[in-house]
Amino acid sequence: MAKRDYYETLGVSPDVSKADLKKAYRRLAMKCHPDRNPGDSEAEAKFKELSEAYEVLSDPEKRATYDRHGHEAFSDMRSASSGGSFSDIFGDVFGDIFGGAGQGGGRSSVQRGSDLRFTLDLLLEEAVFGVDKTIRIPRLGECERCHGSGAKPGSSPKTCSTCNGQGQVRMQQGFFAIQQACPRCHGQGRLVTDPCSDCRGQGRKEETKTLSVKIPAGVDTGDRVRLTGEGEVGVNGGPAGDLYVQVNVKEHRIFTRDGKDLYCEVPISFTDAALGGDLEVPTLDGRVKLKIPGGTQTAKLFRVRAKGVKQVRGGAQGDLLCRVAVETPINLTIKQKELLEELHGTLNHKMHAPKRQGWFDSVKSFFDEMKF
Repeated sequence: MAKRDYYETLGVSPDVSKADLKKAYRRLAMKCHPDRNPGDSEAEAKFKELSEAYEVLSDPEKRATYDRHGHEAFSDMRSASSGGSFSDIFGDVFGDIFGGAGQGGGRSSVQRGSDLRFTLDLLLEEAVFGVDKTIRIPRLGECERCHGSGAKPGSSPKTCSTCNGQGQVRMQQGFFAIQQACPRCHGQGRLVTDPCSDCRGQGRKEETKTLSVKIPAGVDTGDRVRLTGEGEVGVNGGPAGDLYVQVNVKEHRIFTRDGKDLYCEVPISFTDAALGGDLEVPTLDGRVKLKIPGGTQTAKLFRVRAKGVKQVRGGAQGDLLCRVAVETPINLTIKQKELLEELHGTLNHKMHAPKRQGWFDSVKSFFDEMKF
């Protein structure tokens, strides 16, 4: 009886990709596997047919030969399920479901150390201009006595006989195969029979390390500086993790920061606001003079160019914005009150207080519109 075309058997076209071929075989084999269909000779025959087709088409050389010569080139081929070869095919196709059990080998016992985070509080000046800081980091470091092996000096770890150093063992029950961590060595692949007394066989100990960290100019709260390899030491010779120094800028008593700009509030007297004049204001690197024009109102912003922050990621330097707050004089003497009353009598609200007059006009219109 003539055999069915292998492509037809798997329900795929001749130009099918390797990945799609694998998916098609897995889907059909799951339905026809003998463990799922006990006593069903038809399903068993179908399963053998699928296995034979997949063994040929999954191999690039065999597939090319089949495409040129057809079944005749494989007349002596045994069914993939009748010998030991099918277990290899089955493991390759279903290994991603059952943890790679068909692939052999296990996960490496070498593990990278954990990353660490350290929050560093900075003054605003330190964040703006940059600073070198010394920090102390608690971490798991390499045991100096055993140099990370976990074994007592003069001895060495032994290969685990249960998993043969693979760190994993395979358990199979009929159709299902599961790969899991070795229960004896707990996935390490080796056993420390004579542990180091300092680290108790762990190869790592708690320590406090002193580090110098260079904080670049322009950093802000939330920025991080990475120190490669300064995290926790790896397991079984694995690479160390990294240390992330996270910046937190403390509040300043004069300045507040918004991106690359700095803000400060500058109180000015009633007379300076009315008459104008020169005012000395602070910056992070000294003092500058600010010219206040006559008639300045409270909350007016004055910009001092290039006295802000030069951001760590580049770009133009920010500005300092000074918001003036006009102070109402207190604790006046009788003479001062008389002078203010005299001044008040000479003021024309429409001329000297246009905002005040405009506000009262708006209020009057508002109440007029409410009348019925």
